[in-house]
Amino acid sequence: MIVYTKLWETMKACGISQYKLLHEYHVSAGQLDRLRKNGNVNTYTLNTLCNILNCKLEDIAEYIPDQEENKEIS
Repeated sequence: MIVYTKLWETMKACGISQYKLLHEYHVSAGQLDRLRKNGNVNTYTLNTLCNILNCKLEDIAEYIPDQEENKEIS
């Protein structure tokens, strides 16, 4: 599973709020909602966020293996 917990930390460190993303950088409310819920986000949005925050992908997203993926198939 991809989680975006680091995004909120990076945004805070950069002094960029969700309001600012919406109104100054025109990131859609739907995209922000998907990020909050760790939903599907396209690579264009991830690239845009990295450009806005001047950061690397690993500063906003993290891969955490699902428990189901760790089970062997019998």
